[in-house]
Amino acid sequence: MRWEVSNRPSFSLLKVKLDTGEEVVAEPGAMVMMAGAVDINTEMKGGFLSSLLRSVFGGEALFLNTFRARGEAEIWLAPAAPGDIHYLPLQGNGYILQDTAYLAHHGDVTLDIAWRGFKGWLTEGELIWLRVRGRGGVWVTAFGGIEEVEVPQGETIIVDNFHFVAMDDFANFKIRTFGGLKSFLLGGEGIVAEINGPAHLWLQTRHIASLANELLPILRRHLQK
Repeated sequence: MRWEVSNRPSFSLLKVKLDTGEEVVAEPGAMVMMAGAVDINTEMKGGFLSSLLRSVFGGEALFLNTFRARGEAEIWLAPAAPGDIHYLPLQGNGYILQDTAYLAHHGDVTLDIAWRGFKGWLTEGELIWLRVRGRGGVWVTAFGGIEEVEVPQGETIIVDNFHFVAMDDFANFKIRTFGGLKSFLLGGEGIVAEINGPAHLWLQTRHIASLANELLPILRRHLQK
């Protein structure tokens, strides 16, 4: 398997070249182009219960697509939002991902739910974080660029939920609201993650919720004309 990311960081495209028998698994709707002999299998990943929970409660897709090469083949994959793509290797370790950050993976990898909570008005839905473990690798995507952050032992950082992309699954974290009630309602942050070191994490430089909040008044004004 050989791969590259082109058009980064704003409009990244993942190009994966497969030899006979190799396969890559991707989220629904990610496929841009295929070349060569490829079998496609759509199935639930991570077990029935976790997949069902993601579909019903988290708005996450229930199925993933597996592309398996019957000869030399090439698959192009792209995320829904503009932004960068980053590869996280898996050698028996694991990562926790924002549910919208998952793009694709390869190898013997399991997907499951790492955290699910704050259902309802707090986050306009339910906050879902995924866990990926195994041997192979996972491609994650972001809205905007991706920044790596190292948190040393004994230190703590606060991360906005919408800017979180991924972190090592052994990291010690806590999800909470931003400050007191006034800060939570008026401070523009909402839900944050308190992450204690040691930890290695990846953050995105933009988030869609802020963009949507900026665009909605403009759209309303245009619709009212």
